[in-house]
Amino acid sequence: MALTGFRDFYPDDCAFRNAIFAKWRDVAHRYGFVEYDGPPLEPLDLFTKKSGQEIVTQLYNFKDKGDRDVALRPEMTPTLARLVTARHRDFKKPLKWFSIPQVYRYERPQKGRGREHYQFNCDIIGEAGLEADIELIALVIDTLRAFGLVEKDFVVRLSDRQFWTDFMNAKSVPEDQRYAFIQAIDKSEREPREKTAEKLGPLAAEVFAILDDAASAKSERLDTVEAGLKYRGLQDYVKRDYTVVRGLAYYTGVVFEVFDRSGESRAIAGGGRYDTLLKNLGDVDLPALGFGMGDMVLGDLLKEKKWSPKDLMTLKAYFVVADEAFRPQAMALAQELRYFFSVEYPFSPSKVGKQFQTAEERGCDVAIVIDQQINEGVVEVKVLATREQSKVKTGVDLMENLSKLELNKHHREAGLPEA
Repeated sequence: MALTGFRDFYPDDCAFRNAIFAKWRDVAHRYGFVEYDGPPLEPLDLFTKKSGQEIVTQLYNFKDKGDRDVALRPEMTPTLARLVTARHRDFKKPLKWFSIPQVYRYERPQKGRGREHYQFNCDIIGEAGLEADIELIALVIDTLRAFGLVEKDFVVRLSDRQFWTDFMNAKSVPEDQRYAFIQAIDKSEREPREKTAEKLGPLAAEVFAILDDAASAKSERLDTVEAGLKYRGLQDYVKRDYTVVRGLAYYTGVVFEVFDRSGESRAIAGGGRYDTLLKNLGDVDLPALGFGMGDMVLGDLLKEKKWSPKDLMTLKAYFVVADEAFRPQAMALAQELRYFFSVEYPFSPSKVGKQFQTAEERGCDVAIVIDQQINEGVVEVKVLATREQSKVKTGVDLMENLSKLELNKHHREAGLPEA
């Protein structure tokens, strides 16, 4: 049995997880992001420098055999900051990087949150303009759309951390009270209004007026971002919501969180601009923004929507060896096709009907029947979903036939007409 808060991944679970990873990578690559990674174990002070000593209670931390204070990474942003600080001069700006790390937090397990999870992180480093914010939010939306989710399924709640900074400046909120002020707004939806009002003090009425009518509170930054998303046809996915401030202190500008429309789960994703973090952590003054999307909340939502993972990389073929005398020819052809497609076959002789049954149980797309016709350079290709079958010459004809089937498979998954 796995430790509390940790997960085992049996083959079906692993296929589901890897299908999510494949979608994440596909969309990130389409947006021009490149993948990076770092070690799961980091110096403890990398995290306390960013989040303070209070984060230690949430970490898996210990002294290693060299008597160094280390911790399993609870998030990826500090590692990213360390990597960028070390070699930022080696890369042309802006950097568009993504990663899919496994991260660890010692917290009470609950729905949508364990003590480990995988997280899709996308960050843009070295771009101060709001076009980067628009691009990042569009990436979040398209990532979820890649799973078949539409505007009735999720919403991006958009806010502006700088708006609240300007508000606190205008109202002369003391520096030592500002973190508590932001935290009160961050928790306002989860606590009774009376408790939030007590925390906000004399500013409560003005704050509630803004929270209750976001349209009345002007933000040129949000106006620009919303207009940019409208140009892309993504306006129906976004809602302005000043209750979103992202509790972490390092956010400096536009911030956002993504929720399913039912409101029954934790945030699917969240992020925003953090222009001062790299300077604070590594003394490199570069503007930055990013988001994280965990696999647990997303996975629960996809299961509720009956989304099922498919083989996203290649067509799956099963060789039905109808005559064992021709197994050597079957294996030669299978090996050739494996340069391009996924191919399975029976390890030992069995009835043809049983082989077809196995092909369907393993989720194969086509069955390729091998019998005496192989000596004439011919095989029978049967599409398992439609039962359509045809005789095809081996070599170029077979490659073209399978490539077309694979293309049509991807078209169906993307909701496009078949070729």
